[in-house]
Amino acid sequence: MSGEVRVNVLGLLAAMGAGICFSVIDVVFKFFSGDYPLYQMVLIRSVVAMVVLLAVFVPLEGGVQVLRTRQPRLHMARSFAVLCANLFFFTGLAVMPLAEAVAIAFATPLIVTALSVLFLRERVGPWRWGAVFAGFLGVLVIMRPGTEAFQPAAVLPLLGACGYATLHVLTRRAGGADRGATLTFYPLLAFLVVSALVGLTLGDGRFASGDSAALDFILREWRWPAPEHWKYFLAMGVVGSIGGYLTAQAYRLCEAGLVAPFEYIAMPMAVLWGVLIFGEWPDKAVWAGSGLIIGAGLVSVWRETRRGRTPSRPRPRSQS
Repeated sequence: MSGEVRVNVLGLLAAMGAGICFSVIDVVFKFFSGDYPLYQMVLIRSVVAMVVLLAVFVPLEGGVQVLRTRQPRLHMARSFAVLCANLFFFTGLAVMPLAEAVAIAFATPLIVTALSVLFLRERVGPWRWGAVFAGFLGVLVIMRPGTEAFQPAAVLPLLGACGYATLHVLTRRAGGADRGATLTFYPLLAFLVVSALVGLTLGDGRFASGDSAALDFILREWRWPAPEHWKYFLAMGVVGSIGGYLTAQAYRLCEAGLVAPFEYIAMPMAVLWGVLIFGEWPDKAVWAGSGLIIGAGLVSVWRETRRGRTPSRPRPRSQS
């Protein structure tokens, strides 16, 4: 196995591991969305994840000095993108079936592929473009715009997908200069700062009217976790740190358009959790749309591999 192929395999395995990690986080967020506000769950998760990052992953990559970066603006943009992505996705997750919200969020790889061409100058062949269009059709099948089955809340995970796609593309751009721990540290720091500020200013719950489940999830009063719930919050933080690190490594090592489809492993995980924990069985539209999205991504990668092509690297940016 050549060095480049080995790197690609490691990147794709990291993407699959991250997908499994984030499916666990989705379950915890949805399960407790009726009890605790979003900013509180994000704050607790981020504190635990930061401890794991600094205690485990930073020493593995050489110590505190790896957190230094020459790209502060790029990391600020990444942090803003993931903050928006979490806000939209988890708010949608609180009011929608788990599998449906996750399926719509799978627009992320489609958007990543398009953005990787525009901003990373990666070469994407006709098979991958076909996958983009087929996958987007799958998103429309799930959302069913223009019908009575359409839920306005379905727009939230789609907006979250735009945020995640922006994060991934920016991670790919930053990855050549920064390590995985560095790429994970700055979004976590942003989560800590923003969630703490929201808690300090809105934590009394005065803006939670009770008229909207989504808004209540964002603005609900801070509530100290029950003793039996701490193990879930701690586990969420540990898993979140691992997932964030694996995501950063995947998009640092591999071409963005190739990595994205391997995150589809989160879909069967979402169906499994939805049935076992929430008693939610996806309807035919969700199955059909998910099949289009996942099938399009996997067929695209299979076709490129069958033709014996190694994933192309981003073209150098113009210096003009």
